[in-house]
Amino acid sequence: MDYELAKEYIVKRLQKELSPTLYYHSLSHTFDVYESATRLAEMERVSEHELRLLQTATFYHDAGMLLTYDGHEKASTEIASEMLPVYNYSRQDIAAINKMIMATKLPQNAHTLLEKIICDADLDYLGRDDFFLIAHRLKLEWMERGTNNTLRQWYEGQIQFLEQHRYFTESARKLRLQKKKKNLGEIRELFNHKA
Repeated sequence: MDYELAKEYIVKRLQKELSPTLYYHSLSHTFDVYESATRLAEMERVSEHELRLLQTATFYHDAGMLLTYDGHEKASTEIASEMLPVYNYSRQDIAAINKMIMATKLPQNAHTLLEKIICDADLDYLGRDDFFLIAHRLKLEWMERGTNNTLRQWYEGQIQFLEQHRYFTESARKLRLQKKKKNLGEIRELFNHKA
């Protein structure tokens, strides 16, 4: 399996072909998920081979955005299935990568440790200091696609999403749960102040 070349191929495509209106699902999001997944994988002590599969999945997980917005996860698995054999990934490895990609589809549905890690990495920002900045990139991206929520509607949706979201791994809970609760508290506070 030639991970470096598989990564280089998809990064170049994402750099050249991703829509500039993908303010959230951008190349920087892909690298953010890669870094978060790598950190969680170390904490969860996955094997070297599993780490490479996970890292490959992070680079391909939103590649479907090159083809479609809705249902991009399925399109991502199609790109992975087409390209990864070129880089000597086995059928078994590609199947595992595709399951990781599909696990990130909301609502997330993870079974294996690697699926749990990529799901937690994909939503790592919920429990970070840059939560509000990243959330507004998503709002802007949705506005470009015709979803014109008021700020109140947007934050009501964020409250619901944060309340329902659960990190799968103990490592993600350890790293991000407290800050996620704080971010949720800050949004709730906005609603308690009278204008």
